[in-house]
Parts: sequence; C-alpha cells; structure tokens
Amino acid sequence: MLFSTVTSYLASYLAAFAHDRLSVAVTPAHHDSGPPAPLQFELRHLHAVSSDARVLFHDVPPAALSAVAHAGEPTSYPLRPRRVRAHRPRSIEAFHRARRRSMRFQESEAVDWEEVEVEGPDVESRETLLLLAKMTNNAYLEPGEQGWYELGDRWNVSYPFGWEPDDDGFRGHVFATPDNSTIVLSIKGTSAAFIGGGGPTSKKDKYNDNLLFSCCCARVDWTWTTVCDCYRGGWKCDQTCLEKALTDDSLFYPIGTNLYNNLTYLYPHSDIWMVGHSLGGALASLLGVTFGTPTVAFESPGEKMAASRLHLPSPPEVQHITHVYHTADPIAMGTCNGVLSSCALGGYAMESKCHLGKSVIYDTVSELSWAVDIRTHTIVNVIEKLLANPWPPSDAVGREVPEAMPEEDCVECYSWDFGDYPPSK
Repeated sequence: MLFSTVTSYLASYLAAFAHDRLSVAVTPAHHDSGPPAPLQFELRHLHAVSSDARVLFHDVPPAALSAVAHAGEPTSYPLRPRRVRAHRPRSIEAFHRARRRSMRFQESEAVDWEEVEVEGPDVESRETLLLLAKMTNNAYLEPGEQGWYELGDRWNVSYPFGWEPDDDGFRGHVFATPDNSTIVLSIKGTSAAFIGGGGPTSKKDKYNDNLLFSCCCARVDWTWTTVCDCYRGGWKCDQTCLEKALTDDSLFYPIGTNLYNNLTYLYPHSDIWMVGHSLGGALASLLGVTFGTPTVAFESPGEKMAASRLHLPSPPEVQHITHVYHTADPIAMGTCNGVLSSCALGGYAMESKCHLGKSVIYDTVSELSWAVDIRTHTIVNVIEKLLANPWPPSDAVGREVPEAMPEEDCVECYSWDFGDYPPSK
C-alpha cells in the first residue's frame, strides 16, 4: 500500500513547471475516424485534506479492492467520451496574477487563453450521466454503507481514507483509466442531516455553503450569526470585504486548486474530468473554469456569483461545464431562500441561482408532478428517478437527455446593494 502526502510545499515546484505542464496537457488530440472508443475507469486514489490543509492521496490497496457487480446489472460500465471545446490559460501563474490584481486593486489584467479540444464525458448520453452520478454519490459513503452503488466487476472500490470522526473537510475519489490517459476527480458535496446526510464534515460544509452561496455572509435576518463581517445594515454589503472573505486558505476553493495542482503533478499527461454533487458540483465547476477541464455538476447551487467574487478571469466561453438538475430541487433552482425556507430552517443561506456553462434541466414539476421539496435534492433521486430510465420528453424527440442550454438573463440577490461600505467606527 502506497500512502502519499502531497503538501503545499510543492507549490513553488509545481509553478516552475506550470507552463510546460499546460503545454503538454492542452495539445489537441488527433482526430480519428469514427466515434471514440468507450473508456473504462477504476478507482485509483482517495483524496482528503488534513486539519492543517495538507492534500492527502491514498492509493487503493489491492487487498481492499472489491469487484462485486450490482445484482441484475452488467459487469462492465463503459463511459462514453466525446470531443469538448474548452479554453485554458496558457499560464496558470498569469491566471492567478490577474486574480490577485483584480482583488487587490479592482483592476483587470488580460489573460492569454488557448482554445483546446479534449475528450470529455458525453453529456448527451444518459448512461454516462448515470454512471458519473453514481461515482459522485459514492464519495459520500463507505462501501457497504446503505446507499453505496456497486459499479461492476471492473470498478474497484475500497473503504475511503479521510472519513475518520475528526475529519471535517474536502474529500472524494480519483478514478483513472488503466493507461492513465483520463482521470476523473470526484468531490463530495454537503453532508447535511436535514437532506438525508450528516457526519463529521457537515460543519465545514455549511460554512463554505453560507460563504459561497449567500448574498451577504448568510445575513438572512437579524437572528442569524453571519459567517463574515461584511454586512453594513439594511440591504448593504461591503463588496471588498466579501471578496476577501472567500480567499482564506482553509476554504474549499483554495484547497481545490491545491488538490488539482497535486493531481496534475501525479498525472502530468492525463486529461482530467471533474464531477460533483451539490457543493461538490459547484466546487468542481469553479475548478473547471480555473483550469479549463470538462466538468459535470449534479444539483449544484448557482456558482456564477461565487466565481465573480473569487475574481476568476472569464474565458471566452465555458461550454465545457455542464450542470444537471431538476425543477423540483429548490437549491439548484435558487428558490430555497427566505426566513421560512427549508434551507434557512436548517441554517443554510442558499440564495444563489445562476449557473456557469450549460444546464441539462429535467422539468420534474411539469412532467412528473413533483412538489418542490428540499428532499428531492439528493443525488439518489437523480440516479434512481431520473437517469435510471429514459426521459420521455427527450425520448420523444430522439434524445437521451434534455438539451444542455445556457441560462440567459439570470439575476440573483437583486434586493442587495453591494459597494464600498467600510465598517463604521
């Protein structure tokens, strides 16, 4: 068993080779005749973050591998790829320099983007989305725990690392093809008891949710304890204060960038895909914008506002990011807000609604008469009630899933006034 701890002291070493690594990674692959062959993945690593923000990778030991096929399902699960157009910064250093300049001086700095075409998951394939949903679901659970999906005899599974009682942060799985040509990084979302989860990560999950997806520091009303000190009375919020609050090294986005850099250090020549559910999907999307990697996010709260506050330089387009959600989920739809909402009653200020990239939206309210309910937010609903069987409205027009479309004219937090409001003395 190999236990690898790749810590932040490698950052300078990684930065020195950032340009070379990107040059290798963004080289467009040759076009072959015919559709690409299906890719087969296996669980390669478990990733977690220690209490001192070190990124930890744990190789899956052979003794712990399990190859038990789910009853009645095939023993092989090919995942269909397709060519995806994306934009990546030619230099990660230049990307982060532009972020710092924007945050510190409110000045823009041009970033040189390179358009690339890489293999990503086929988001028009129902079976591909179903398999990715199962992968991100399993990041919440230990194999054998109720809710775990066996992925077939060619998918290796093992007990996760980083799930000890005192672990409280960012974690998930790393899948890889046998030749390491493609890596899938799965990120766990929010573990919240009021939507069917819980556990040791719930406290830090809630803190990140309330910073990333609230209008102003989770100031829902006067009874709430805010998660940052940027509220200035009435409907006023100090924008500069708010942006600085999102840059703490212990928050999940900086941890995610560190994780991604360490993963590309381990696999410098691989295509990387991102996948996640809820908070994990939003984080996957933010990393997908940063590094130009194909991303699929399930039932994610709107992350466009967080991307702006993090000052992520905007590439010419972000069509490599795909959101999958349904209309009965108030979190993904951005309607789980207000003092009496289910989210607020659980202590969550989920006030964002606008998504980056394109969205595959299942209209479960109109088509299935689902009631809008926070309990429909779970990834299990997506797996068992949406993706397990053909979707009739799409099937009727010769598609496997609803067409992915950009979200036009999306507005959020319209009641708030964001500006330069220093604290009163």
